Amino acid sequence: MADQKTPKSEMIRVPTALIPAVKELSRLHRQGHTIALLQALEELVNQFDSNLDIDIAPSSKSIKQLEKKLETKLEAISGQLEKLLGAISTISSANASSTHNKNRPRRQAHPYYQQPQVQHQPRNDESLAPRLGVSPQSLIVEREKLSAKEFISWSRNRDPMSVGWEWDARSELYHPVQ
Repeated sequence: MADQKTPKSEMIRVPTALIPAVKELSRLHRQGHTIALLQALEELVNQFDSNLDIDIAPSSKSIKQLEKKLETKLEAISGQLEKLLGAISTISSANASSTHNKNRPRRQAHPYYQQPQVQHQPRNDESLAPRLGVSPQSLIVEREKLSAKEFISWSRNRDPMSVGWEWDARSELYHPVQ
């Protein structure tokens, strides 16, 4: 029976905020409440886990909302990259024309620096409104009070990639206008 000694306690580091809780757990353990304490902790964890109702199926509403947000962000980033590449191209052209060797033929742009063509898909009120920084209700109000040309101009001024949007009553969608 001498072989069944209680193992020595180990020293562990815990976050400062947890020190009082660890001290209390240690006190309860010394008083012989270890099994009851472990059961209570297990029940608490099970209750917490069972209360989480996370739907991560590809068709879930939260995943679709996340996809829409990511799509909008990626389009905005793509637009900014397009503007940046355009500016770089303009600067490169200006520098090339001001060099001493004007008789030297111009080099073709490297294929990696070609401006990407972003395809914008038609959108409904709920997906276009966040892109323009307004609520779906505000978007509808603007669409109804402005003429078609004014709405395109208004949406172009609010769009992160300066894309104008035109309402098509037949499809009930907004279509990009270049």
